[in-house]
Amino acid sequence: MEVAAQLLCLAAAVLVWGVLWVWGSWERMTRPEQAGLPGGGSRTLLVTAHPDDEAMFFAPTILGLARLRHQLFLLCFSAGNYYNQGEIRKKELLQSCDVLGIPPSNVMIIENRDFPDDPDVRWDPDRAADVLLQHVEANGIKLVVTFDEGGVSGHSNHVALNAAVRVLSAHAPVCEPAAQIPLSAGPTLLPAARPRRPLRAHPT
Repeated sequence: MEVAAQLLCLAAAVLVWGVLWVWGSWERMTRPEQAGLPGGGSRTLLVTAHPDDEAMFFAPTILGLARLRHQLFLLCFSAGNYYNQGEIRKKELLQSCDVLGIPPSNVMIIENRDFPDDPDVRWDPDRAADVLLQHVEANGIKLVVTFDEGGVSGHSNHVALNAAVRVLSAHAPVCEPAAQIPLSAGPTLLPAARPRRPLRAHPT
């Protein structure tokens, strides 16, 4: 009986220790500074290629950053007009962002012939980096979130945006990829920094 009581106490102690350890790990992961991210209130820009990218590829990241109290912006490089449904898809994008917690005033959709919604067209990363730089500076962005090197799905427009962010970060004095945080499996997170030398300026 005494041995059973001792084993029961030991099991209870191990259980309590396990709960506290898991809780502590969760707290560490959800602190922006522990994740290598700017703190709450930081202005974070999600860079996508088409309407629906935000929901298909980034919803967990968006919700996680909102939980960390980031102020979220979205820059979409096309209206998604591949099937001539651009107007419908723009409306859907704004509705999706509203559900995800990004206000319409923080959403920018680019309609530019340099960035057609077409998997057979390779967007110019330097040109995209110019547009991205304008948006980063105009909105005081501290963190940029975009596709990984493979574009998550392999779409050439997605891949071009990763390349554009890399072009931008190459001009920054210190711009290392931020630590991946447990929000989703795909995005690249890069701290936004003022370039070492100016990129070309083009009107969007």
